[in-house]
Amino acid sequence: MAQQNSFDVVSKVDMAEVKNAVNQATKEIDQRFDFKGTHSAITLDEKEHKLILATASEFTLKSMNDVLQQKLVRRGVSLKALSYGNIEPAAKDSVRQTVSLQQGIPIEKAREIVKYIKDTKLKVQAAINGDFIRVTGRDRDTLQQIIASLKEKDFGIDTQYTNYRTN
Repeated sequence: MAQQNSFDVVSKVDMAEVKNAVNQATKEIDQRFDFKGTHSAITLDEKEHKLILATASEFTLKSMNDVLQQKLVRRGVSLKALSYGNIEPAAKDSVRQTVSLQQGIPIEKAREIVKYIKDTKLKVQAAINGDFIRVTGRDRDTLQQIIASLKEKDFGIDTQYTNYRTN
């Protein structure tokens, strides 16, 4: 039997890096003069993969978001992995915003990626396995061409290429 090579296309966020970025952003927000008296807070819900930003006004929320994004980029977390919810009014004239973190590839995006791989006309098979895509083929060079073409195309989500192996 001929040997098969494979790799996985995944979309995962390193929660330890997110936690570090949130801690750094919280420290900076606590020390900055323009946030004094605004009762600003960033809460990380690791089970739900969400961040909750709470502050006094939409202007300070935007400033808080800028600080958070800066810290996330510095820690190597892609901003494509963030999905922002609506700005909601909260108690005592404050505002709150929920930010979801991408964990796994949504089924619509997975179908789009598989279709793109099939449209390349290279001899590989792509299969959706839950929240990741496994790409298999005989030739390693072909798999590397697929990875290069996937990196060039923007699917709107943060993707990584893992589990590269020969069976």
